Amino acid sequence: MNATVDPRRWIYQPFAPISLAALDAKAAMLERLDNKYVVHEAALRQALPQLVEHFDVLEIGGRRAFTYDTCYFDDAERHCYFDHHQGRRRRCKVRVRRYTDAQLCFVEVKLKDRRGITVKKRLDYAVDKYGMLDAAALAHVDASYRGLYGEPFAYALGPVIDMRYRRITLVARDGGERMTIDCDLRFDSQGRARRIDDSALIIETKSANGNGIADRILRAQHQHPVRGCSKYCCGMASLQVVDRHNTFLPALRKLDILPQRH
Repeated sequence: MNATVDPRRWIYQPFAPISLAALDAKAAMLERLDNKYVVHEAALRQALPQLVEHFDVLEIGGRRAFTYDTCYFDDAERHCYFDHHQGRRRRCKVRVRRYTDAQLCFVEVKLKDRRGITVKKRLDYAVDKYGMLDAAALAHVDASYRGLYGEPFAYALGPVIDMRYRRITLVARDGGERMTIDCDLRFDSQGRARRIDDSALIIETKSANGNGIADRILRAQHQHPVRGCSKYCCGMASLQVVDRHNTFLPALRKLDILPQRH
């Protein structure tokens, strides 16, 4: 096989392209209901013909699969992680994400509102500040938290885990819905690393009501949302950055990244 051929090309090749500007106009999805699935290649191959009928694929500069580097932040007591582990309504994730191919960078704060809808607040950030939070970034975190919850963000944040993966983004032609396919995922923290098997894909559907076209197509292939399938939380548990992970066991098992005994 030609070494330059992308082994993931079979996923995105059948789709018609859509530009980033058109995606943002159709489905920026900064407020949405999410479902996450762990899907193996065989099941996705079965679902592709139906997905092609309804979705286009994001294409930028001839690329359709994009490398993301993401650094997540938490405090010494891991409050952000345990707020998710305990299912608290007021919870957030704080990250700096670098879009490696485009050399763009953002500070992103993900929160849950009282309806359970994910709200993402994004701040443009210098690429060379990846892995750190400056005063403007911390002010953005506090303002995002105050804006939704009416109180200050109280945690002193530091970097806790890095991850890298490739993402393919599908956009429904009728707008209002997106689907992302994440592959080649690797976690790194405190000198340890874990990689998810190449055949396992993390799929996230994003729609207004949590029951979109992609969800129905996946259900027809006997695929169902996986409880606690947060890449951040699964990475923290898998690398034993935290000592409790019961909430995330279904996802850890399906991804085959249960914490390793030493």
